[in-house]
Amino acid sequence: MDWLGKEFPFSTNSLKGKYAIVCGASKGIGAATAKMLAKAGANVTAVSRNPHELVSQLEGDGHRAVSLDLENQDDINKFISSVEFCHILINNAAGPPGGPLIENKIEDFEAPFRRHLFASHALVKALVPKMEEVGYGRIVNIISTSVREPIPNIGLSNTLRGAMASWAKSLSRELPTCVTINNVLPGFTDTDRLGSLAASINEKTGKSIEDIHAGWMSQVPIERLIDPLETGAAITYLCLPISGGIRGVSLAVDGGRMRSI
Repeated sequence: MDWLGKEFPFSTNSLKGKYAIVCGASKGIGAATAKMLAKAGANVTAVSRNPHELVSQLEGDGHRAVSLDLENQDDINKFISSVEFCHILINNAAGPPGGPLIENKIEDFEAPFRRHLFASHALVKALVPKMEEVGYGRIVNIISTSVREPIPNIGLSNTLRGAMASWAKSLSRELPTCVTINNVLPGFTDTDRLGSLAASINEKTGKSIEDIHAGWMSQVPIERLIDPLETGAAITYLCLPISGGIRGVSLAVDGGRMRSI
């Protein structure tokens, strides 16, 4: 892990001249991805409800911050109309609260699906023509390992992530040849989201935070949480020109936690 914050594994000019939109960029994996893309030379538009602080931390010039509510289609339409160039789109948003799926009401599905699937679809429909026009497009969706192995106590999230994965796979057969779409599946990652999930499980089950973390780590061969920058590096690779042959895959960055092939 010595390269984190020191030597970047890709050329700093790998994405020079490319314009990237990173959703959910204010913290966690979204912020780490924005930093990695900027370090690789991309001009980053950081999108979230509060992305402004992040932009000052990005390496290089030409970055901007856009405040956007991904649950609001009018906001999305206004943002789309302001986009002149786009080569890279990172679809990412906060996950829904934890808990057993059987306890969810129908209305519990509405906001998470608007924030994830509906927002991603609107952005892709609008931005793919711009990618095709310049002959280069990379779309990466940050979802979850639960698309392969559902995770206990986050039933609504499992359902949502599975829908995103199927949507992306379907699009991988339809998009122009110069545009790729792939998913990255984070495992247990050192983010605020993981802390919130632990707190939610604690509240619902009474299990201590320490026991929850110990249970998670017992499943991970590397015996530690993933650094968000590790996930951001994997996402950045999928955005490079050299990754054009990778299309419609779901790449796990989980420290080997999943048992499936």
